[in-house]
Amino acid sequence: MTVYFIGAGPGAADLITVRGARTLASCGVCLYAGSLVPAELLADCPPDARLVDTANLDLDAITAEFVRAHQEGHDVARLHSGDPSVFSAVAEQMRRLDAAGIPYEVVPGVPAFAAAAAALKRELTVPTVGQTVVLTRVAQQATPMPEGEDLATLGRSGALLVLHLAARYVDRVVAELLPHYGPDCPAAVVAMASRPDELILRGTLEEIAGLTKEAGVTKTAVILVGRTLAASQFRDSHLYDPARARHVC
Repeated sequence: MTVYFIGAGPGAADLITVRGARTLASCGVCLYAGSLVPAELLADCPPDARLVDTANLDLDAITAEFVRAHQEGHDVARLHSGDPSVFSAVAEQMRRLDAAGIPYEVVPGVPAFAAAAAALKRELTVPTVGQTVVLTRVAQQATPMPEGEDLATLGRSGALLVLHLAARYVDRVVAELLPHYGPDCPAAVVAMASRPDELILRGTLEEIAGLTKEAGVTKTAVILVGRTLAASQFRDSHLYDPARARHVC
C-alpha cells in the first residue's frame, strides 16, 4: 500500500488537480481535515472507502490510521488543504512513515497564495518592479520563527511578502513592515480564496489592519504586501518583446 499526500487546493472543490482526483478515487482509505477540505471532494472516494476526519486527531492517532491501513493493504489518500509543500504539517507525518517503513508519495495542489493572486487578478512578479516572492508567517507562542526569518529581517528585501496564518496578528505585521515598505505600499488580504464566501480586502499597508479587523477576518486568509500588487508602469517582459530574436526551425 501507499500513502498519498494530496493537495486538495485552496477551497473550491474543482481546484484539485486531475491527478489528485484520480488518486483519491482509487484509495480505500481517506484521511482528511474536515475543517479545511471541502466535503464535496469526498464524493470522489470509492463508495466503500473508510473516511477519517482528522480535525480532532493528534499525530499519534493519525499515524495509527496509516499503520492500520498498511496492515490491511489499503492505499491511503491523505487530503491536505492547499499544497503539501508549505505550512501543511506533512513533514512530521512523513517522518513517522519513514520510521514505520510505509511508502508514500506526494501529489501537489493549488496553494493558497496562488488562489489569492488569482482572486486579486495580479501577477506577483512584475518586470523591473519585483521578481521575488517570500512565503512566510509570523512567530507564535506555540511555533517560533527560526533566527533571521522575522518580518523585520525579511522586510529589508522589499520583496512581495505573502503571510499565511497571520490574519489575527495583522497589527504586528503592519508595525514590523512599515519601516521597510512605507505606509503607502499596496497590501491586500484574501480570505477563503476560491470559495463562495471569498473576501478580498485591498488598501495600503497603513490601512490594511483596520480593514481586516473591520471585516472580522482572523483565519483562513493570506496577507500580501508589496509594490507588484498595484504596479501599472513597468517594462514589458523580454519573453514577448517584438525585438527578441526568434528562430524558425
